[in-house]
Amino acid sequence: MRRMMTNSVFHPCRRLRGLAIVPLAILSGCHAKAPAAAPAVQIIVSGDTAGWIVPCGCTTKQLGGLPRRGAYVAAAGRPAEVVVADVGGAPGGTSPYDLHKFAAILRGEHLMDVAAHNIGAAEARLDAQVLVRLASEAGVPLVSANVRGPGGRHLVAPLRIVTAGGRKIALTGVLSPSLAGRMAGVDPPRQAVLDALAAISPRPDLVIVLAYLPTDELRELTRQLPEADAVIGGPTGQSIPPERVGPTLLASATNKGKFLVHLTADSSKPLRGTIAEMSDRWPDDARQIANLDRYRASLAERDFSAGDTSLALALPGTAAAGYRLAGTEACRRCHADDHRVWKSSPHAHAWQTLAQRTAWADPDCQQCHTTGYGLPGGFVSARRTPRLVDVGCESCHGPSAAHVAHPATHTAWFALAADRCVRCHDHENSPQFAYDSYWPRIEHGPAANSSGAAADDHSPESKP
Repeated sequence: MRRMMTNSVFHPCRRLRGLAIVPLAILSGCHAKAPAAAPAVQIIVSGDTAGWIVPCGCTTKQLGGLPRRGAYVAAAGRPAEVVVADVGGAPGGTSPYDLHKFAAILRGEHLMDVAAHNIGAAEARLDAQVLVRLASEAGVPLVSANVRGPGGRHLVAPLRIVTAGGRKIALTGVLSPSLAGRMAGVDPPRQAVLDALAAISPRPDLVIVLAYLPTDELRELTRQLPEADAVIGGPTGQSIPPERVGPTLLASATNKGKFLVHLTADSSKPLRGTIAEMSDRWPDDARQIANLDRYRASLAERDFSAGDTSLALALPGTAAAGYRLAGTEACRRCHADDHRVWKSSPHAHAWQTLAQRTAWADPDCQQCHTTGYGLPGGFVSARRTPRLVDVGCESCHGPSAAHVAHPATHTAWFALAADRCVRCHDHENSPQFAYDSYWPRIEHGPAANSSGAAADDHSPESKP
């Protein structure tokens, strides 16, 4: 009897068929080890790149750009533990030039192994077939649970599941119906997300919703989606640092991709996150620089005209026959003193500043370093109108053919010349611009001439 009792004693580490037993790792005296905790997963989300492939470099401390974003992603951790996504809003427009740049941005995203790119408002303004083709050529997976294509079918996959750090992560996306653009249809976002989640089983470890919605719609969707672990938005004006709305984390990545949402998921703490600023703290990623160089080389080869972009100034609804550039030399004939001031000013050497960089072929830069970009008789492209490089008189005073023919006729922007400054000296490119301090550097006109202002006071070294 004693032996039988000995043989029937339960050993805590023995697995007995048919018995419900306590997990071995928590039994006293058991030598089995608990499973190792899964590594933390880093989820990095960008949004609203808006064609901002790289800062233009006109001033210091500019933010954003794919080279810095690539460096940030590379520093986040091992690729197997990092998930990168985009809320949408990457194209800068719909012109041939904008599409060319969008393709380069998508290639940059591919280098970062973007797991999902949601269809935002800018993408929705493109032809659906063109959008799908560009993403496919770049190897970037588009997602959208509520955007419909021709025939009422989902234009792209409603949801993607990726594995990172041992976790299954579902990435889905939605677009506000108010931003449908050229898409055939856009379903209500909340139900679209629920339908996408209902189609998968078992439930993933994390559900991330990329939601290109205005701020009020974004907050309401987050409140209505306790099924999601995080809802990350787009066009909110300013980035929204991660905050709790019920059980769901709300955040927003916006403003030309200058700020990213960075979430961390691990087994010991709730999903948490922060906003990361893409400053010069992050060195340029070599692969992104190579992609940028390839893009700029293609621009030099293509020589996009102003008409191939969305950057040219809109013409007046009833443009007069004289609404045409006459050229800076035509101004010199009657305004010799003003011409001398201009000739020794930075404006007269604006193209030289640009030509020292590889960005010289980029229309986004050309528009502020040439005269009359896209206007009748104005700059067309670097190869076709080289005589119209630099910032000439008509950049500020407007097309002046009518004034040259009949001096009593005012220049096109006679009363608006001072307002033209901020078209290029905006907060992005010239954050310290103040008219009262900048004007004395190029002051000209009857008042300046009568006071004996010397052209020598306006040397290129006085560049703002």
